[in-house]
Amino acid sequence: MLLRSSIYALALLAVGSSAFVPQSLPKANSALHMSVEGDDRRAFVTKAGSAAAAASIATVSGGLPQPAEAASTKMWEQVPIPFDDTLFDIDFDSPTHGYLVGARGAFAETSDGGKTWEARSFSNLDAEEEINYRFQVVSFKNGEGWVLGKPTLLLHTTDDGKTWERIPLSPKLPGEPTQIVAFGNSKAEMTTSTGAVYTTENAGRNWKAQVKETIDATLNRISSSGVSGASYFSGSIINQIRDASGAYLAVASRGNFFLTWEPGQDFWIPHNRGTPRRIQSMGFVEDDIKKGLWMTLNGGKLLILKNEPDLTKDMFDFDEADIKTGGYGLTDVAWRNKNEVWAVGGSNTMYVSQDGGKKFSFDSSANNIPGNLYNVKFFPEYNNEGWALGSNGLLLRYRG
Repeated sequence: MLLRSSIYALALLAVGSSAFVPQSLPKANSALHMSVEGDDRRAFVTKAGSAAAAASIATVSGGLPQPAEAASTKMWEQVPIPFDDTLFDIDFDSPTHGYLVGARGAFAETSDGGKTWEARSFSNLDAEEEINYRFQVVSFKNGEGWVLGKPTLLLHTTDDGKTWERIPLSPKLPGEPTQIVAFGNSKAEMTTSTGAVYTTENAGRNWKAQVKETIDATLNRISSSGVSGASYFSGSIINQIRDASGAYLAVASRGNFFLTWEPGQDFWIPHNRGTPRRIQSMGFVEDDIKKGLWMTLNGGKLLILKNEPDLTKDMFDFDEADIKTGGYGLTDVAWRNKNEVWAVGGSNTMYVSQDGGKKFSFDSSANNIPGNLYNVKFFPEYNNEGWALGSNGLLLRYRG
């Protein structure tokens, strides 16, 4: 499927959006109102009681012994939150103000840098249909924010979350929205499960395609490229990750190969995984494709490429990290700085490296908490604050 911007720019009319406004303001009956209980700090909200990453946990049936706790560190602390749903994403718009999103409509806000969180709910979002949304992505920039959910839902705010509007998405959109990144000033970038990349400069009223064809079309066109598993492509991708420059990594839903895309390229480039094990997750070293890539595999393996990859090659020369996971799958890896690296995974296991990812040791911060960790994230712009997100409402804060 071609995604030529002249044909597939998705026009989204403003009249089709729904505004979330304070109850005190009169509005047409079609508006979605939000209320506040107790205090009146936010007139739009009600105090209320990585999805692909959840599916990628590869624990072994029958139970595995926990990694040895000898000489382990304990560098994270649990932060209480007002619900016990699986958490998928967290973002901050300032050192003190941020949002947390998760399953079953989990939505929380902090105004003290994450020390305390207050649950929020869109009190009449599809109230008649009783749809239980799973909020998967939240992104903020300069007071402007976006929230992406399933079933397909896109919310937008321009005032730090005081009011929100629902942005309609065209039925011509190929695939389901999977990621959105806020750039501020009404600009954002959105990706879909078929590899489409769109940008908007008018708060989601129109979207312009950045990739000329879907991944499926690319693989059909280059089926003789020699990429192992490409002929078994199911039409969707998981684990789409964007670096600071706009480059993307995506893993085929079967985990049998991966793809890369950089701004200015017409289509995604497929690459062999170079190992018989399935890919669970991938990302960038220090959030920069020029500094390398990382890849986690079934069985708790971690591979790292510590230099700029040649994207014209089918296969990259990864080095295996020294990490003893006991077979628990690794779901996410993040660099706090060039030396300190964190990996998280099944059974709430955590590992830290102090040599740039060569050797990891066990961290017992979440060892006695049931569940799985799905996401670890640092914010260099806000004093390098770190957060780890997991199931059962688990939120961990880095304390060093």
